Amino acid sequence: MSTERLSLLIELHDHPGALHDLLGPFLEHNIDLTHIESRPTQGGDMSFYVDFIGQRDDPEIASLLKELQASVSSLTILDERTVPWFPRHIWELDQIANRTLDAGAELEADHPGFSDPDYREQRARIDQIARDYRHGQTIPRIEYSAEEANTWRVVFETLREQHHHFACQEYQQIMAELEGLDLYRTDQVPQAQDISDFLRSRTGFQLRPVAGLLNSRDFLNGLAFRVFFSTQYLRHHSRPTYTPEPDVCHELIGHAPMFADPAFADFSQEIGLASLGASDAEIERLARCYWHSVEFGVIRTNKGIKAYGAGLLSSSGELEYACADYRPAGDSETRPEIRDWIPEAAAEQDFPITEYQPVYFAAQSLNQARQSMREHCRNLPRMFYARYVEATQSIWVDRAVRLS
Repeated sequence: MSTERLSLLIELHDHPGALHDLLGPFLEHNIDLTHIESRPTQGGDMSFYVDFIGQRDDPEIASLLKELQASVSSLTILDERTVPWFPRHIWELDQIANRTLDAGAELEADHPGFSDPDYREQRARIDQIARDYRHGQTIPRIEYSAEEANTWRVVFETLREQHHHFACQEYQQIMAELEGLDLYRTDQVPQAQDISDFLRSRTGFQLRPVAGLLNSRDFLNGLAFRVFFSTQYLRHHSRPTYTPEPDVCHELIGHAPMFADPAFADFSQEIGLASLGASDAEIERLARCYWHSVEFGVIRTNKGIKAYGAGLLSSSGELEYACADYRPAGDSETRPEIRDWIPEAAAEQDFPITEYQPVYFAAQSLNQARQSMREHCRNLPRMFYARYVEATQSIWVDRAVRLS
């Protein structure tokens, strides 16, 4: 069955039964409508935008168009809009999951684990597991070494104490639940499948293994399906408080818990949906919004600034730097600037990657952050509107598009 679409702009005189008369030919020719909009014209007539499944050279379609042209005031066949390729079904994430930019099994010479053969061997195993993974499979369990388990313990215990002071209330509640279910413990590294099952039961989000960093377009596209690309390797044990790339501590302590919050999950998916078919310039602006929220977002509360961004929640140093309302005596460190969360402003704000952020954007609540982002995405210049259909795990678009 064809999934190609045609789009028509139809004008006809407004009269009782106008819509019935318009839809009649589609029914007669067994045409599947996928979208219809109506609005009055300045002259008092009605304008209809109709999107349907079919190809222009199909005999039934040709007959329909001929019949419509004879019965309406004006008929315009809208050209397909060509946009950058994006996944339309969740299993198509298999096509982008291995397009990593760096990390994985290849380490730079300045990486703490570069000269450790055991660490490199473990990274290579985990890298291959991620590259072999396909949608629908159970995420393989990783056998972490005693050194890796100890690295997790050091990071987890350090951050858990700071979360009581600087993490948002939603995060603290979810972490308490994860610990209560014995999914997060100090003596073992959590397994991605267990955490993914927990998230799916709460908000429908799920984890998917990835070998390293993806480009912004591919990573954000995954969020549209409520999929978070997650690494499974750990930072090197010689420097437990430092990592040059996302690792299990960043993913599972920083990101994963927040995906169990409905407002945050919806917020993240809004960014993902807006990234589908977006131009390179739009992707860059959306990536900045993501950075200043999902990675480094904060909330203003009556108890001070609290973090919900993963980059803060997984970094003991920057978490205190961003959220503490004091500085030790004699500390001349400049305080970061806290601005109101306005997606339009965040989209234009550049950021450093290897140092603390000079600017953080503070929302009034996670719901306010979600609503502001939703309004921002709706106002973006788009060639189509995209919606995620949970029942089929696919993306529905409201008009004909051609993927480049």
